Amino acid sequence: MTIAATDVDEAAALLQTTLAEVKKVIVGQDHMVERMIVALLARGHCLVEGVPGVAKTLAVDTLAHVVGGTFARLQFTPDLVPSDIVGTRIYHPSTEQFDVELGPVFVNFVLADEINRAPAKVQSALLEVMAERQVSLGGNTYPLPTPFI
Repeated sequence: MTIAATDVDEAAALLQTTLAEVKKVIVGQDHMVERMIVALLARGHCLVEGVPGVAKTLAVDTLAHVVGGTFARLQFTPDLVPSDIVGTRIYHPSTEQFDVELGPVFVNFVLADEINRAPAKVQSALLEVMAERQVSLGGNTYPLPTPFI
C-alpha cells in the first residue's frame, strides 16, 4: 500500500483544522483536546479526569460537533442497570412482537460520567461495548456507529 504525499498533506490539514475548531471553544485544555483526537484517530478510548468545571463534557461535545458525530453523556448512578445503557427488548401485546430499543451508547461519542458509582454489571456492560464495538440483544448483534469513542 502506497500513501501519496498529497494524502498525507490533506490529512494533516484536516487534523489542524479540527484541532483549531475545537480550540476555539475549549481554551487552555490543549493537552486534553489533543489526546481526545489521538484516541479518535487510533480507534481507542480515553479517560478524561478533572475537577468540576474544566470543560470535560463541553470538550467531548465540541469534538463530536466539529467532526459531525453524535454525542451522549451518561450519568452513572448506583441504581443503573445494563439495559439502561445498551438497550433492551420491549414486548408489545397488541402485536405480540418484541421490538428492540437501542440504548444511549449508540452514538459516536459517549461521555460516561462517574463510572465508579455504577454497579459492577453496568461497568462490565460498558467495557464490553468499548471492546467489541457492538451490542447483542435478543439474539441479534447491533454494531455501534463509526467512529465510536
